Amino acid sequence: MAQDWLRGVKDEYDVIVIGSGLAGLTAANRLATCGYAVLLLEHHYNFGGMATWFKRKGGHIFDISLHGFPIGMLKTCRKYWSADIAESIVQLKGIRFDNPQFSFMTTFDRADFTDKLVNHFKVPVETVEAFFKFARGMNFYDDQKTTTRELFERYFPGRPDVWRLLMEPIAYANGSTLDDPAITFGIVFSNFMSKGVYTFQGGTDKLITKMKTTLKANKVDLRHHALVEKVLLEKGRVAGVICNGRTIRAKAVLSNANLKSTIHHLVGDEHFSPEFLREAAAVRLNSSSCQVYMGIRKGESIPYIGDLFFTSTHPAFDSEALNSMDVTSRTYSFYYPDTRPGSDRYAIVCSTNANYEDWSTLSEEDYRREKDRLIKGVVDTLEKYLPGVSAKIDHLEASTPRTFEYYTRHMAGASFGTKFEGLKISQNLSKAIGGLFHAGSVGIIMSGWLGAINYGVIMANEVDKYVRQDASAHVSVQEETTPAMSESRV
Repeated sequence: MAQDWLRGVKDEYDVIVIGSGLAGLTAANRLATCGYAVLLLEHHYNFGGMATWFKRKGGHIFDISLHGFPIGMLKTCRKYWSADIAESIVQLKGIRFDNPQFSFMTTFDRADFTDKLVNHFKVPVETVEAFFKFARGMNFYDDQKTTTRELFERYFPGRPDVWRLLMEPIAYANGSTLDDPAITFGIVFSNFMSKGVYTFQGGTDKLITKMKTTLKANKVDLRHHALVEKVLLEKGRVAGVICNGRTIRAKAVLSNANLKSTIHHLVGDEHFSPEFLREAAAVRLNSSSCQVYMGIRKGESIPYIGDLFFTSTHPAFDSEALNSMDVTSRTYSFYYPDTRPGSDRYAIVCSTNANYEDWSTLSEEDYRREKDRLIKGVVDTLEKYLPGVSAKIDHLEASTPRTFEYYTRHMAGASFGTKFEGLKISQNLSKAIGGLFHAGSVGIIMSGWLGAINYGVIMANEVDKYVRQDASAHVSVQEETTPAMSESRV
C-alpha cells in the first residue's frame, strides 16, 4: 500500500504554510510560538527548499547552493530561532578572486575592501567612503529608478575592474545585474560590508534538523511528500488547500512557493482582477543556476585555498556571459573538515549562473552531453589551482535549471525567485485575495538566507494581523486565545 503522508492531519488549522524554504519555516515557527495551529506542507522528502542537502555513497554530504550571508544572520537566528542555532554561525576566513583584471584574497568586509580599493585599485579614499556611506543609507523606499550601472558610473566612472570587484559576488548571491535597480545591489552589498561573510558551521543538514526540532517543540504539524495542488477560496477569501487529493481547511494560507506559481497555478487567474494580473505579468523571473558537486575520497585532503573562490577568464563583468552555457566564470565553495565538525571529509561545490531556456529545450542526449561538458569544465579549471585534485575526487554530479525546477517546482527553475518588481506583488497578495500571503525569494533583496528568514518574519506578522482581525479567528482551533505578536516589522 502507498504510504499516507497526511495520516493524522487534522481537518482544519489556523494557518497552512506551503513550502519549507527558510521563509516558510520561519513564518511557521513565528506563528506557532504565538499560539496558532500551523500545518506546514512540503512536497519534497527534505525540508529547507534551496537551503537543503543530499547524501551520496562513500559518506558524501553536499549542501545545495553556496551559503554565505551577512553577520545580521546571527542576530536574526538568535531572535527568531534559538541561541543554539545562532552559535553555529561563523565567519568565512577567505574570499578569493582570480580573473584577468585582478587576483587576491579578501575578508570581504568594509575595512579590507577599503584597503583594496585605495591601495590596489588606486581609488581616492574620499570616493570610497562616500560610496560606502551612500550604499549603507539605501532602503526600499528610496529612488528605484537608478540602476546599479548608473550608481557605479557616478562613483567609479570608467573603472570596469572596480565594477567587477563590487558586482560579481552579489550577482552570484542573488542573480542581480548592472541594469537592475541600484538598491538591489546596495542593500545586499552594504550588509556584507558590515563584518564580512558568514556561514553555518555543521552544514545545512544540521541547521534544518535543529529547525525541525524547534518547530516540533512548538507544535507545528510538519509534513513532507505533501504536494499542494490548489488553494481553496470561498467568497473571495482563503478557505484552505487541497493536498495529496485531500481538503484541509484554514483561515489563512502562506505560500513559500514561487510567486508566479502561487498566482497562476495554486490559485488561478480567474480569481484575480485584470489589473492585478497585468501587474503580475510584468514580474520577471530571476535567473537560475547550475552546480557541480565534487566529493573528495575518504582519507584524501586538499590544501586551504580559500572558502569562496570567484574565478573567471572573461575580460570584464558581463551578466550575459555570466549566465552563458559557454562558461567562463565559476564560483567554488570549499568544505573543509571544520565545516562539519567531527568529520574528516572534504567536498567542493561549484556554482555557475544559468538561463533556464538554454537547458529546457535540450533533448535527453544533448542534456547529458551538456552536463558532462559542464562537469569537465569545472574540474579542469579546478586543476589549475589544485593540481592533482581530479585524482582525489570519487563522486561527481551536476544540477541544472531543470534539476531546480524538478525539486523546487519553481517556474523556470528560478534559483533567485523574481526580479525586484515581484516584491510589491508578493507583499500585496493578501489585498487581492483575503487570507492569502506569500513569503519567498522575491525582489532580489529578499533572496538569500538572511532575506528569506526576515521576510518570513515580516509576513508572519501580516498573517497574525489578518487572523486576529477576523472575528471568527479570535479563538484558535484548540479554542485557546492567540496572543498578539509584539512586532510588525523585522
